[in-house]
Amino acid sequence: MGELEDPAVRVTAENPICGDTLRLAVRWQEARVAEVRYKVRGCTASIAAGSALSEWMQGRTRAELQGLNAAAVEELVGGLSNESKHVAVLMVDGVKALLRASVP
Repeated sequence: MGELEDPAVRVTAENPICGDTLRLAVRWQEARVAEVRYKVRGCTASIAAGSALSEWMQGRTRAELQGLNAAAVEELVGGLSNESKHVAVLMVDGVKALLRASVP
Protein backbone atom coordinates (compact mmCIF):
# COMPACT_ATOMS: atom_id res chain seq x y z
CA MET A 1 0.00 0.00 0.00
CA GLY A 2 1.20 3.53 -0.62
CA GLU A 3 3.04 5.45 -3.32
CA LEU A 4 6.21 4.94 -5.33
CA GLU A 5 8.84 7.59 -5.97
CA ASP A 6 9.79 8.43 -9.56
CA PRO A 7 10.44 6.80 -11.92
CA ALA A 8 7.16 5.00 -11.59
CA VAL A 9 4.10 4.68 -13.78
CA ARG A 10 0.96 5.85 -11.99
CA VAL A 11 -2.68 5.44 -13.03
CA THR A 12 -6.10 5.90 -11.52
CA ALA A 13 -9.22 3.88 -12.28
CA GLU A 14 -12.64 4.78 -10.97
CA ASN A 15 -16.05 3.17 -10.84
CA PRO A 16 -18.38 6.07 -11.70
CA ILE A 17 -21.42 4.31 -10.24
CA CYS A 18 -20.21 3.61 -6.69
CA GLY A 19 -17.27 6.03 -6.58
CA ASP A 20 -14.59 3.45 -5.68
CA THR A 21 -11.14 4.57 -6.84
CA LEU A 22 -7.96 2.55 -7.41
CA ARG A 23 -4.55 4.17 -7.78
CA LEU A 24 -1.76 1.90 -9.00
CA ALA A 25 1.93 2.72 -9.18
CA VAL A 26 4.45 0.37 -10.78
CA ARG A 27 8.17 0.38 -11.37
CA TRP A 28 9.29 -1.94 -14.18
CA GLN A 29 12.64 -3.70 -14.34
CA GLU A 30 13.67 -5.99 -17.19
CA ALA A 31 10.06 -6.18 -18.46
CA ARG A 32 8.71 -7.31 -15.08
CA VAL A 33 6.92 -5.51 -12.27
CA ALA A 34 9.76 -4.76 -9.85
CA GLU A 35 7.63 -2.80 -7.38
CA VAL A 36 3.93 -2.12 -7.09
CA ARG A 37 1.91 0.02 -4.71
CA TYR A 38 -1.78 0.76 -4.53
CA LYS A 39 -4.26 3.03 -2.82
CA VAL A 40 -7.97 2.35 -2.77
CA ARG A 41 -10.84 4.55 -1.73
CA GLY A 42 -13.95 2.47 -1.44
CA CYS A 43 -15.60 -0.49 0.18
CA THR A 44 -13.85 -3.24 2.12
CA ALA A 45 -13.98 -5.54 -0.91
CA SER A 46 -12.13 -2.93 -2.99
CA ILE A 47 -9.42 -2.57 -0.38
CA ALA A 48 -8.98 -6.35 -0.12
CA ALA A 49 -8.88 -6.70 -3.90
CA GLY A 50 -6.29 -3.92 -4.21
CA SER A 51 -4.06 -5.70 -1.73
CA ALA A 52 -4.46 -9.10 -3.41
CA LEU A 53 -3.90 -7.56 -6.84
CA SER A 54 -0.69 -5.81 -5.82
CA GLU A 55 0.71 -9.04 -4.36
CA TRP A 56 -0.23 -10.96 -7.52
CA MET A 57 1.33 -8.33 -9.81
CA GLN A 58 4.77 -8.48 -8.18
CA GLY A 59 7.28 -10.00 -10.62
CA ARG A 60 4.73 -10.47 -13.43
CA THR A 61 5.37 -9.62 -17.07
CA ARG A 62 3.22 -7.38 -19.27
CA ALA A 63 1.83 -10.47 -20.99
CA GLU A 64 0.78 -11.95 -17.66
CA LEU A 65 -0.88 -8.69 -16.66
CA GLN A 66 -2.72 -8.56 -19.99
CA GLY A 67 -4.27 -11.94 -19.20
CA LEU A 68 -5.93 -10.69 -16.01
CA ASN A 69 -9.72 -10.79 -16.00
CA ALA A 70 -12.50 -10.23 -13.46
CA ALA A 71 -12.84 -13.95 -12.68
CA ALA A 72 -9.14 -14.13 -11.81
CA VAL A 73 -9.47 -11.14 -9.46
CA GLU A 74 -12.45 -12.79 -7.77
CA GLU A 75 -10.34 -15.91 -7.29
CA LEU A 76 -7.50 -13.84 -5.76
CA VAL A 77 -9.84 -12.64 -2.99
CA GLY A 78 -11.64 -15.94 -2.51
CA GLY A 79 -14.83 -14.83 -4.22
CA LEU A 80 -17.04 -11.75 -4.20
CA SER A 81 -20.71 -11.28 -3.42
CA ASN A 82 -22.96 -10.16 -6.26
CA GLU A 83 -22.99 -6.65 -4.75
CA SER A 84 -19.17 -6.53 -4.85
CA LYS A 85 -18.45 -7.93 -8.32
CA HIS A 86 -17.80 -4.38 -9.55
CA VAL A 87 -14.58 -4.50 -7.55
CA ALA A 88 -13.05 -7.11 -9.87
CA VAL A 89 -13.86 -4.95 -12.88
CA LEU A 90 -12.24 -1.93 -11.21
CA MET A 91 -9.02 -3.88 -10.61
CA VAL A 92 -8.90 -5.07 -14.23
CA ASP A 93 -9.57 -1.53 -15.45
CA GLY A 94 -6.64 -0.32 -13.32
CA VAL A 95 -4.26 -2.90 -14.79
CA LYS A 96 -5.41 -2.09 -18.34
CA ALA A 97 -4.79 1.62 -17.69
CA LEU A 98 -1.38 0.81 -16.30
CA LEU A 99 -0.45 -1.19 -19.39
CA ARG A 100 -1.61 1.63 -21.68
CA ALA A 101 0.45 4.16 -19.71
CA SER A 102 3.59 2.01 -19.56
CA VAL A 103 6.25 2.07 -22.22
CA PRO A 104 7.34 -1.50 -23.01
